[in-house]
Amino acid sequence: MLNPINILQPDANSPPLRLPLYDTKISAGFPSPANEYVGDTLDLNEYLVNNKTATFFVQVEGDSMIQAGINEGDILVVDRSITPSHGRIVIARVDNEFTVKRLYMNNGIRLVAENKNYAPIVPNDLDELEIWGVVTAVVRKT
Repeated sequence: MLNPINILQPDANSPPLRLPLYDTKISAGFPSPANEYVGDTLDLNEYLVNNKTATFFVQVEGDSMIQAGINEGDILVVDRSITPSHGRIVIARVDNEFTVKRLYMNNGIRLVAENKNYAPIVPNDLDELEIWGVVTAVVRKT
């Protein structure tokens, strides 16, 4: 589950932090000769945030989404301006508890974990369900 206290809003007043972006790609297979050029700069906020006023960051707690590549401690970039759709990973509030799950919208709504140890959440008429936003990126420190 997600703790709403962990929700972080990007600071709109902070100046961009532009770091070097090398113009060569790094091989994940066989090594390639190093290219010593810095092509441009990159601000991760510009790269990861499409809509500043509708985007927030939240830190993951738990292991229910590990098979989607989302681990405990990761930071999720969440955009509230994107319409939730079938198959997207979303932040949902179910009965005042926050969770990150994959949204399934066929034959009703289900919130499905990406870990076989967790059962899907199938809201009934008595449950309060609100989709807070769509996850657009995962940030992880190694």
